[in-house]
Amino acid sequence: MSGKRSLIRSGTTVDQMVRAIGDRIVTGVLRPGEKLDEVSLAIRFEVSRTPVREALGQLSAMGLVERRPNRGAIVAVVTQEHLASMFESMAELEGICARFCAERMTGGERRALEVEHQASARLVRLGAQEDYEYFNTEFHSRLYRGAHSTHIYELTVMTRSRLAPFRRAQFRLSGRLAKSWQEHDAIVTAILRGDGATAGAAAKDHVSIVSEASAVFALGEQPKDASPAMPFTAS
Repeated sequence: MSGKRSLIRSGTTVDQMVRAIGDRIVTGVLRPGEKLDEVSLAIRFEVSRTPVREALGQLSAMGLVERRPNRGAIVAVVTQEHLASMFESMAELEGICARFCAERMTGGERRALEVEHQASARLVRLGAQEDYEYFNTEFHSRLYRGAHSTHIYELTVMTRSRLAPFRRAQFRLSGRLAKSWQEHDAIVTAILRGDGATAGAAAKDHVSIVSEASAVFALGEQPKDASPAMPFTAS
């Protein structure tokens, strides 16, 4: 298996391209205004131009790529104001989900949430950034499902998908894994106690902190304590 394919864990080729290109836009490797050539991307990812177009379409929906009629795609300018607005919405939605979880989660769902959360502490101790990222996605997905509200679930998943590259960027900051786990712990503790108000507040605070940690990348500046950017072909 080639290096391009060996890092792919799951999902479609389009998903992997969206992740790889999105991460490089957020971390400033691809700069605002830079052209994203379909042919070059197809060669780099060893795919046809059709999935490349689909990936660029998804990145455009996220606000990371600007598609111009008959002129191709370029990296979009992501302003601090727009990013803050999206995170503000995300914080409110996750606060609702956490509050509903405290009120509506079944006993089995609470136990699964606690077990997975405690198990993730090992990933923090090992500094396993990529594995923790996958856990983090599942942790938040459990909160969305545990709210037992179809409409809230759909809104939250849609908003989260647009913020995904920025939320991943936070883990490149030194010490962020441990802080993330502690913030999760406050949410889990409140949910297990059935304390909806505290769970909701903890979830909102968590997303606000994520917003601050992620925003350092919005202008393409590399913070001094950030880990190196991932290779272009990373999944």
